[in-house]
Amino acid sequence: MTITNGAAVVTGGTDGIGLATVRALGQARARVAFCARNAERVAATEATLRRAGLTVFGFPCDVTDPAQVERFAGQVRSAVGDPTLLINNAGIGRFGPLDEMTLETWDAVQATNVRSLFLVTRAFLSAMKAAGTGDIVIVASLAGKNGIVGGTAYTASKHAALGFAKSLLLEVRPHGVRVVAVCPGSVDTAFFAGREPRTPRGKMLQAEDVAQAIVATLMLPRSATLSELDIRPANP
Repeated sequence: MTITNGAAVVTGGTDGIGLATVRALGQARARVAFCARNAERVAATEATLRRAGLTVFGFPCDVTDPAQVERFAGQVRSAVGDPTLLINNAGIGRFGPLDEMTLETWDAVQATNVRSLFLVTRAFLSAMKAAGTGDIVIVASLAGKNGIVGGTAYTASKHAALGFAKSLLLEVRPHGVRVVAVCPGSVDTAFFAGREPRTPRGKMLQAEDVAQAIVATLMLPRSATLSELDIRPANP
């Protein structure tokens, strides 16, 4: 698939991997709609990227809220048309001993990292199936394959994300829609604010590394499907 002139959606698009992916898709001349919860950051990000010459449209949206996702989907269609590229990137991490974790914290992680996959993907999938083409990227994590001390909520959500991607792939590939789970290792973003990563920061992945991997995946010929992509630092 060529990205040029394509319509793309990125959730969690104002920082980290999401922002890098919005920028990379825009530089590849896609029309990109993105969202995040903070309206001020959305507006500032949109303005910055437009000054760089990119065709981007930002909308505030809490991807755990069905009504907000429905509104966002309508805004996307008005701005860029029915998207054929969907990057489910929105996610949060909350860490600590299980017996000290509140139900509210647990639910917040599952809602942002798993519930949003259902809501956002459902909002755009029918149009992709009708068009007979599309790509859905699930930004998961190597934590979806491994355990982390203090990471019960986060790792459970990322294991769920991988299961979601694997089953969705089997469901939609007869309709010409591809699904890939992208599983980065440690990425040097605000995700690690207040926590010390196991990989030294100078050797961690950069958000741009993951974004470029996503773009490369989308550029594969339609006859090929890359169902899962692990990305690690080259020399941790």
